[in-house]
Formats: sequence, C-alpha cells, structure tokens
Amino acid sequence: MAVATLPSPLYGLYRARDNLSALTITVVFAIFAAGTIAMLRSDNYVAARIGRRGVMLAAVATMMVAMAVLALWKDLPGLLIGRLITGVAVGLAAGTAITYLIELRLRANPGASAARATTIGTAVTVGALGIGPLIAGCLAQWVSQPLTVPYLVFIVLGVLALAGLRAAPETGAPVSGTAARGQPASPRPKPRLPVPAAAATLAGFAANGLFAGLSGLFLATTLHHPSHALSGASLFILFSCGVASQLATARLAAPRVLSVGTVSMLAGLALLVVSVRLSAPSLALFLIGGALIGAGSGAVFKGTTGIVLAASPPESRVAMTSALLIALYVGLAVPVIGAGVALDLGATPPDTVLGFAILVGVGVAASGWALLGRRH
Repeated sequence: MAVATLPSPLYGLYRARDNLSALTITVVFAIFAAGTIAMLRSDNYVAARIGRRGVMLAAVATMMVAMAVLALWKDLPGLLIGRLITGVAVGLAAGTAITYLIELRLRANPGASAARATTIGTAVTVGALGIGPLIAGCLAQWVSQPLTVPYLVFIVLGVLALAGLRAAPETGAPVSGTAARGQPASPRPKPRLPVPAAAATLAGFAANGLFAGLSGLFLATTLHHPSHALSGASLFILFSCGVASQLATARLAAPRVLSVGTVSMLAGLALLVVSVRLSAPSLALFLIGGALIGAGSGAVFKGTTGIVLAASPPESRVAMTSALLIALYVGLAVPVIGAGVALDLGATPPDTVLGFAILVGVGVAASGWALLGRRH
C-alpha cells in the first residue's frame, strides 16, 4: 500500500528532470488510479481462482516489477508504465488484504471477534499511504540518487513480504476453471455497496486527495519550504492521523465515529483554506488542517468498512471491500486530476484549493448526513 503514494514527494524532481507540466503529473496520477480501480473491479474473480494468499503473492511480485521499472527506466514512458503497474499491484492487494486478515483471525480463533482484524486492516490500508511518502521524502533529501534509491528499498521490502506470505496459510480455497464451469449458476444477486457508504468514503478521501495533491506545491511556493522530507512528512501526518482516529474510536458506535469524522474533515478543510490565504501563510495551520482531514477520513473509512463487512456474507467480503476501495481511490484521484487541470488553465493555487475545498466540504457534509440518516 505504501507504494501507492511513494512518488508524491518526488514529483518536483520529475518535473525538473523531464520538464513536466502540472497537467502531465496529473496524467501520471490518473494512470495509476486507473490501474488500481481496474484491478479492484476484478479482485473477487481473481481471489476465487488463486486464493487469498495467491492474490497477495501476485500483488507483491507485481509491486517489485513496478519498482524495478521506475528505478531503471529514466524517462517519462518509464514513469507512466511504472505507475500503471503500481496501480495493478495496489489494486490486487487492497481488495484482498482486509478480508484475508479477518479470515486468518477467525482461522486462528474461530470464536474471536473480527473487529480487531478489521481495525488492523483499515489502519494498515490508510497508514501505509503515509509511510511511502515519508520514506521517499527523507531519502530524496539525503541520498545522491533520489529517483532510484526509494524504489530499490521497496524491492528489498518486497522480498521480505514474499517470505512472510509463503509462511501464511490459505483461507479461501481457489476454484478451478473446470469446477467453476461445472457448477450451476448461483441464483444470488451480485452484492452492491450501499450508496451512502460509497459516497461517504469517496467524499472523505477526496479531502485527503485535495491535501495530498497540493501539499508539495504549497510547501514549495506559498509556504516557502521546498524540503522533500517536509513534503513526505506532511503526507505522513495526513494518513497517520487517519490511523490514530481509527484506534481512538475503537469503542465508539459507528454513528458516533462517522459524526466525529465528518466534523473533523470540515474543520480541516477550513483550516487548509485559511492557512494558504492569509497575508502571511501559516505552515502550522496548514499541517494542523492536514491532520484534521486525515483523522476525519480515517474515521469515516473505518465506520463504513465495519458496517459493510459486518452485514456481508463471507463470500461477498472481497467484493464489498473492493467496492469501498474503488470509492477511496476515486476520491483520492478526482481532486488531484481536477486541480492539475485548473492550475494548467491558469488558476492560482489558493483559488484552486478554495474551490475544491468548497466542493469537497459539501460532499462530505451531504454524504455524512445521508449515511447517518440511513445507517440501518
């Protein structure tokens, strides 16, 4: 999951190396998001054929291929292809990992609650998105080959992950193609994610996407802090606060978690706008705004995931998790792509963040109200 956001602090270096425009960087992100969403749409089918562990092994191996392409192919086509393969790897892992963790927990202790495994799964999913930029930003600040070394580090981490997965048991028996063809058609309808849950997840991570997509630009131009390490640390704060909010709300009922998350995101968006529009822009307000946005989105994602998986039969969990994660990645992608287009058309960064903050804030408030009003 960390490779999903790994290059975020490095895009300034890519701009300088390849003379890329803001719109081109937007295309790079869109290609990654497209690869992720395409795989999430087929995760349930793939898991049924090769099993949960098989999907995770394939995800890590694909991630290592993507890291090798990004490390060795030093041109724009290499960046595009590497990010597309990264999206495939992230899509494979994201849709299966939470379900796999729940099933491993129940396999080890059939009488145990799945809540702890769900919390771990959602925390890893959100928290790792901040670990990648932190590692890349620190390495970019202090190593001589910042567009190579971060990717090599994750190839090594991939080797360790493969070794760990080989020791883990399978929890969902793969279904052979012949066996599947010999089975009668299932009369059960395809499970569908409730619209309020999808809308809340999309809106929550649109707030994250707004901060993540513009933080590097604001730090370098508006706030006059061009440090790659600080850029990575700001994203680490964003996503690690999402983990902290998930852990802090462990004993709260889902409606309360969603309410707290919605309020936190709205407050964070307001601080983000204020921080970059002051006559003397404030780095402290900027980072606090990011922390509140991250905490809110983490709480919303935890609440919606817990509600949806608790109401889903085991055979539908991967499909439902994948649907939630599609909403998550669409939410992350839309502000990044939209802001890139707006900046390319001549909009100023403060006006861009104001416009998108208003849109995201309305979406967050409306989806939170709908989800709380229809929580049954």
